[in-house]
Amino acid sequence: MSDSSDPAAPDHRETSTHRAAASQAPQQRHQRFRSIRQRLAFWVGALLVGLLALAFAWLADHAFQLFQRLLNHSHLWPWLVTPAGFALLVWLTQGWLRNARGSGIPQVIAALEKPSGQFRAAVLAWPIALAKMILTLLALLVGASVGREGPTVHLGASVLYGFGRRLGLYERKTVSGLILAGGAAGIAAAFNTPLAGVVFAIEELSHTFEQRFSGLVLTAVVIGGMVTLGLVGPYTYFGVISASLPWGDAWVAVVICGLAGGLLGGGYARLVIPTSHGWLGRLGAIRSRFPVRFAAVCGLLVACLGTLSGQHVFGTGYEETRAILEGQPITDQGFLIWKFLANVVSYLAGIPGGLFSPSLTVGASFAPWLVDWLPDVTLQTGALLGMAAYLAGVTRTPLTSTVITLELAHSPDMAIPVLATCLLANGVSGWLSPTSLYHALAQQILHAVEPEASKPTKCD
Repeated sequence: MSDSSDPAAPDHRETSTHRAAASQAPQQRHQRFRSIRQRLAFWVGALLVGLLALAFAWLADHAFQLFQRLLNHSHLWPWLVTPAGFALLVWLTQGWLRNARGSGIPQVIAALEKPSGQFRAAVLAWPIALAKMILTLLALLVGASVGREGPTVHLGASVLYGFGRRLGLYERKTVSGLILAGGAAGIAAAFNTPLAGVVFAIEELSHTFEQRFSGLVLTAVVIGGMVTLGLVGPYTYFGVISASLPWGDAWVAVVICGLAGGLLGGGYARLVIPTSHGWLGRLGAIRSRFPVRFAAVCGLLVACLGTLSGQHVFGTGYEETRAILEGQPITDQGFLIWKFLANVVSYLAGIPGGLFSPSLTVGASFAPWLVDWLPDVTLQTGALLGMAAYLAGVTRTPLTSTVITLELAHSPDMAIPVLATCLLANGVSGWLSPTSLYHALAQQILHAVEPEASKPTKCD
């Protein structure tokens, strides 16, 4: 009988411990390697998003400048170029490129809500994102009233999603985090507004923000904004605007802008959200049956609105907005109506392009009306309140609208009035259009998915 205290006797507990450690070592190495791949996907992908967003912005500016040169050559150009361009864009987005239509934000929301590898691969494929970028440039080249921010969100989500898959990241929560971070980094890089990108990710893109990936998502958004900051410098989109709203009678402007932004923004959503009822349903049926000819008619309407507005409704509206914010508007009071209608018609046409910048222009156009009613309110203050209110009314994202307006014009003193205006506009818009615009459009995309394309796959 052996003595258990014999030092030569084997220690079974020590042996089993060594075996357990040896078996866990490969698993720990695998986890470390996976963590490194995750960080590479988020951080390097966000860097790529920032670079692509800058290139997209530069190309978009030059595309619209070319249209303006044509317009300066002859005011008849929009009557020829815009209808033909709208028809071509819709014709190009039939069939395989149908996921390149519209803003791009609904596609990202749909991809987050539908954890299907086949669906995500179709909606977020790199060729689709590249086509979205090129077609949005073409839309600006022919004078459409669209922006590039929504397509940049689509582009950002596609880049991080595709980059993560290249690195072998297929776990469902990781993929969702990549899509979320890519979309938010797109907003941050497009406007040079990192904080707005973070809020946009939480408020609009996902209602179930994963704490597990919050650090990676936040870091990716910051990297996207830092790329713009590093290459372009510390600038604000509309410059530094000195605006304030003293407590007292001037706060009537908050109520007026909140009500007007909510009513007009909710009205915009009601007009562009697809429906099968009433005259909008009949209009949608015509568009479905004759999409190319319908787009050509929309192009003619935009050309007509351009003539009525003094050729100011085309493009994003950046110059018109900045002129109002600087206190020297180049448009009259009727511009508010013409630009609103141009935005509606451009979106109804079914062409690629976003609505952030054009919405900011419509909101800024509240200011010339407001200063006539409230002499104590400056153009700059009225424009900031209007921009935030209308954007909140359209998108139903009061926090994002607040933050993005303050970051775009670097006006921290307006934080409380702008937030109050956005909350009021959001409530009024919700009464008029209960379903938010982007989520309604995302549901339309999901309903249009074929059953076999919506089945989940093992790899995602």
